[in-house]
Amino acid sequence: MIVIDNFNQVAAQIENERGITKETLVSAIEQALVSACRRKFHDDALLEGELNPETGEARIFQLWNVVEEVDNEYSEMDHEEAQKFRPSIEVGDVLKNEVTPGDFGRIAAQTAKQVIIQRIREAEKNIIYTEFKDKVGQILVGTVQRVENQNYLINLGKAEAILNFRDQIPGERFMAKEKIRVFISGVDKNSRGTFINISRAHPGLLRRLFELEIPEILDGIIEVVSVSREPGKRAKVAVKSNSPSIGAVGTCVGHLGARIQSIIKELGVEKIDVLEWDENPKSYIANALKPAKVSQVIITDPIEKTAVVVVPNDQLSLAIGKGGINVRLTVKLTGWKMDILNEEEYAKKSDSIREVNHLSIVDKLKSAKEKVVPVDEESQAAAIAQAMVGSELDAPDHQLRASEFAKILKIKTKELIDRAHEVGIEISSARSVLSPDQIELLKEKI
Repeated sequence: MIVIDNFNQVAAQIENERGITKETLVSAIEQALVSACRRKFHDDALLEGELNPETGEARIFQLWNVVEEVDNEYSEMDHEEAQKFRPSIEVGDVLKNEVTPGDFGRIAAQTAKQVIIQRIREAEKNIIYTEFKDKVGQILVGTVQRVENQNYLINLGKAEAILNFRDQIPGERFMAKEKIRVFISGVDKNSRGTFINISRAHPGLLRRLFELEIPEILDGIIEVVSVSREPGKRAKVAVKSNSPSIGAVGTCVGHLGARIQSIIKELGVEKIDVLEWDENPKSYIANALKPAKVSQVIITDPIEKTAVVVVPNDQLSLAIGKGGINVRLTVKLTGWKMDILNEEEYAKKSDSIREVNHLSIVDKLKSAKEKVVPVDEESQAAAIAQAMVGSELDAPDHQLRASEFAKILKIKTKELIDRAHEVGIEISSARSVLSPDQIELLKEKI
């Protein structure tokens, strides 16, 4: 028998300092004891360690499966032989025989030590991973432990993380023991340990700061739709209000800019543009390009999300921004690719831009046919209709005559008029103009 002095006290101290439970520590020691004396037994022998956590007494047992006929002499014992140790034992029971050595020896003791250390490290990795994986996407307050070249070692409580140079806001510097806010961007676990990825340059940091400083966002009254950042320079935040009586932008800025100033203070010199989100992409793009004034927005391809933005001649440089920062942030924020033209450039290119959006029906059919791989006639007709409907009728504010719409659907105009009547749409003649809502409804029904 082996006795571990003051086991309860040691276990309580380890649990308090490293978060490892007593049950985990007991399991690690039992496994270590088995590993320490494994070399003295055959590989097929069944060994089990037992540790009493109250007394600190530890024992090692060899297990034997009781059988009628022995196939493996190292793990099985016949019934008659087993009854010499325990008369009441039955076939199928397990006989335990204590084999605790009086002295493990130096090598065995070193093996046990390595097993315990390995199990404790594994338990620590699991504890840290379990705790921090649920904190991904949140802001934590950490303490700068030390500075390593251009990186910072941050103490997050039960774990440490490195704030790499690429995840820092350019120009900011911290001192040892200084408390800072960091964004948890991810948690990775591998054979070397658990690694917590932290950042102050991630757009999620700005989103979370808005939630912390503006209670209406957590209450669901205001929603942060999109965020784009170039850390240390400028950021754009699109917000919308779920209550008609509350303005999203004004609420986020606060009285005399109090709310937004507290966020800017956290980010240093980074400027923040707060703008209104709009479900109409034209209005959304125009809002996102502020402070530049926009004359008009032309959607060139709603599927690929491309647009042409026209601005007054004196607003072009403001719309693009210093080094292109304003347009880059707008593209990231809205998800739309855009060409920005001043009114003079647009006047020269307006004809070619108009051709993209306002081809004649004949040209549209030709263009659709060119995109279709020649197959049987029926499949080709369906493909052309699909191309036409998908590319033209999805565009906003588009109107068609009944005869043109019938050609696209590959049906006769009279059939279109009859089927429209069935769904409550009255078409008086082939020259009747269909509104976008009528086109959308007929697309669904036909």
